[in-house]
Amino acid sequence: MATSLLPYLQFDGDARAAMTFYQAVFGGDLTISTFAEFGVPNDDPDGVMHSELKGPGFSVMGSDAFAGNAGTWGENRLYAAVMTDDVASAQKWFDAFAAVGAVTQPMEAQVWGDQYGEVIDQFGIHWMFNVSGAGASSA
Repeated sequence: MATSLLPYLQFDGDARAAMTFYQAVFGGDLTISTFAEFGVPNDDPDGVMHSELKGPGFSVMGSDAFAGNAGTWGENRLYAAVMTDDVASAQKWFDAFAAVGAVTQPMEAQVWGDQYGEVIDQFGIHWMFNVSGAGASSA
């Protein structure tokens, strides 16, 4: 039996914009289902009940919070981690997030031998980018 552990991000009304942005950065196929499609009463009919972005080697899911169940933003207990050995792709992704977010750690060589950087995106999600292996030294 195959097992996967995937991030499921909950947004406060901007899940569609966030997931569309992530698709623009990473590529992949995005599916979005609304509260109306599931017949959920008392929620924005156009709100995102469930979405999934799938690409080679990754999958991210997300939704809007149900009415009365909004999260607390600005906490830093959860990070989405992008681990790769592809320097060019990691830098491209990091730069796309940095252009609209807040860089908390520039993408640079680290003491453990990898390239690493952190960004908080415009939706309040913390992202870590780590380039490991031989690719890290070629940047």
